[in-house]
Amino acid sequence: MKIAHLTSAHPRSDIRIFVKECRSLARHGHAVSLVVADGRGDEARDGVAVMDVGRSEGRVERILKVTRRVYRKAVELDADVYHLHDPELLPVGLKLKRRGKTVVFDAHEDVPKQILGKHYLYPWVRRILSWGFAHFERYACRRFDGVVTATPYIRDKFLAINPRSVDINNFPMIGELENAVSWQDKANEVCYVGSIAQIRGIKELVRALESTQTPTRLNLVGGFAEARVETEVRTYPGWSRVHALGVQDRLGVRDVLGRSVAGLVTLHPAPNYLDALPIKMFEYMSAGIPVIASNFDLWRTIVQESQCGLCVDPLNPAAIASAIDYLINHRQEAEKMGRNGRQAVLSRYNWAREEIKLIEFYDRFPFA
Repeated sequence: MKIAHLTSAHPRSDIRIFVKECRSLARHGHAVSLVVADGRGDEARDGVAVMDVGRSEGRVERILKVTRRVYRKAVELDADVYHLHDPELLPVGLKLKRRGKTVVFDAHEDVPKQILGKHYLYPWVRRILSWGFAHFERYACRRFDGVVTATPYIRDKFLAINPRSVDINNFPMIGELENAVSWQDKANEVCYVGSIAQIRGIKELVRALESTQTPTRLNLVGGFAEARVETEVRTYPGWSRVHALGVQDRLGVRDVLGRSVAGLVTLHPAPNYLDALPIKMFEYMSAGIPVIASNFDLWRTIVQESQCGLCVDPLNPAAIASAIDYLINHRQEAEKMGRNGRQAVLSRYNWAREEIKLIEFYDRFPFA
């Protein structure tokens, strides 16, 4: 069947949208299009037709104008199923439903909880916005033909709204990030991979480097989401021990993971993080390195059951430093944790299992 994935905010190479979902559906014989808004033009990649409606200048223009261009392109494609990836596209989904189309919403995040974690807004503003979006989300998703979610927690929320809800977890692809670097050749380095922001713990990570007893350096992969935070952390004494590598392609990420002793995922206890399944944690595991993770109940359960790392208070730089020192000084134990994590990915936390669920979800539609 003809499937159109729509995004107004994500890059065309997004790991969940393009690399996993679109390519998996194309490999199973569907005609897949991906509508994006990045200004880089149209192209065909890995059996997927990527169609560009032009980039926006800022969030307001994206919401007001780009979403309209995405809708026009969606109508032009005349697909059997439309798969939406951004909350701002919910009105587009409703318009497509009014045209008799089959529409699926992909809930990457619990947006009402995410709004509650935006501390730059007044508390009363956060509550009103969260309440208002939650009501609109329920209204729209009741009318859609299905909901795909990134975690079981979000799935359970949507099951009360739409019984055709399924979790397609953003787990890594087996073998993609494996690296043959031996543990004897690893330097005193740890890594963080992903979007860099205050709420994702960058301040505490750099502060931790100031109190480690080992001469450990941090491989920092990704772009800063907040210019003021980047300016601030670059003034910390610990910044002298940071390798700021910027955004890397997948081969670059693989190389960084290969030479690192551990991967850090010390996100702050924001409402939408407590029940999240951060892809970076599972990618560290898939690369065979231990994780140093926030001590949230869900994350602690995963790490302890898999025996693949250490959990710490993400707001305590000294605790993060202690965990780094422990893994640097206990290489054999760190190597064993890395093997355990990789085995957990091979047996459970991998995209191959999630791909089966995605294909089965689509097979229920009458077009299959």
